[in-house]
Amino acid sequence: MCVKKMGEEAEIDRLPIDLLAHIFVLITSFTDLAQARSVCKKWKQGVKQSLARRETLSFAGWKMDDDSTARLVRHAYNLKELDMARSVCKKWKQGVKQSLARRETLSFAGWKMDDDSTARLVRHAYNLKELDISRSRWGCQISDNGLCQISLAKCVSNLTSISLWGMTGITDKGVVQLISRANSLQHLNIGGTFITDESLFAIANSCPHLKTIVLWSCRHVTESRSSCSCK
Repeated sequence: MCVKKMGEEAEIDRLPIDLLAHIFVLITSFTDLAQARSVCKKWKQGVKQSLARRETLSFAGWKMDDDSTARLVRHAYNLKELDMARSVCKKWKQGVKQSLARRETLSFAGWKMDDDSTARLVRHAYNLKELDISRSRWGCQISDNGLCQISLAKCVSNLTSISLWGMTGITDKGVVQLISRANSLQHLNIGGTFITDESLFAIANSCPHLKTIVLWSCRHVTESRSSCSCK
């Protein structure tokens, strides 16, 4: 029988924090994580690191309050997917809406977003000035339908910067609809898309304050039209 001597570290306490964090990532129960967090300082740090590694977090089916939900999300630095269905109270949801209303910049680059979810967030961002929905390695799925929905948001007329870089799912239809309402636009990046001269005509007619435009790799835009748009 192995007898622990006075002051000797327990076997489980010898595990490095990185390994503890890897183990805690496998735990899906927030109750179990809370209990693990209360064991000791080392385990508490391990739980924090495990949250920082998570790319998905779901509160569906869990009874969560405002503080505990916000605390967990704050530590999930690499989070890409968040599911709060039937888990948070109306007060927490209202807080999210208010935080969106205060934002002046919003970037979905690096997020896997679809038309409806993107448009829903933009609609609540009343004071938005800069919008970035560039393509990323996570596969942003914005289409013309999404741009049309976004164009109806109150903030669009106040946008000074829009980036649609690499969005191969959009065409002139969606771009024209969005740009025709973005009258305050100063900076536009639509490089890597399949737009044509039709979009450039809309930009020239709707964006009198435009200072910079990126058309890199827009293969369907004619050289003569792009030269006119840059003047």
